[in-house]
Amino acid sequence: MMGELNFFLGLQIKQCQEGIYISQSKYTKELLNKFGIEEGRTVSTLMAPNVKIDKDEKGKSVDESKYRCMIGSLLYLTTSRPYILHVVCLCACFQSNPKESHMSAVKRIFRYLKDTIQYILFYPKNDNFSLKGYSDSDYSGNIDDRKSTSRSCQFLGDCLVYWFSKKQNCVLNCFG
Repeated sequence: MMGELNFFLGLQIKQCQEGIYISQSKYTKELLNKFGIEEGRTVSTLMAPNVKIDKDEKGKSVDESKYRCMIGSLLYLTTSRPYILHVVCLCACFQSNPKESHMSAVKRIFRYLKDTIQYILFYPKNDNFSLKGYSDSDYSGNIDDRKSTSRSCQFLGDCLVYWFSKKQNCVLNCFG
């Protein structure tokens, strides 16, 4: 009735013989412009290696509303970039009292997005309906409360169809 779907809630959708392409490159460009990150250098990783984000109680505070706005924008972007979800959620934990170190981590995510703006999700047309699942946990990975984070993703064929990342509710004492 309305024709082929091309753009929906910030998602750019292209349907063709090979399958369906989904991206948010237009939305990403708008975010980079909105937060003044369209200029400057890019980075090839979401976080620097071996960096742990903590409360940073001695750090200098930053504007909470801007930080929350940036986090909210990044959370919406995980629709087409599920692999950034864990890092974005790590940064989201500090929305009530963000410090310069937290803002620096969020800006690094934006610089990474600038470098990878062309990344897309592709769902090919094929008959491969094998379901595969992967999971991982970082035992006592949070340095503030020693809680673990579990992560999982499921693929139908070669297509990512579900993912999650969850911090455990309590610390388990396995040593008596």
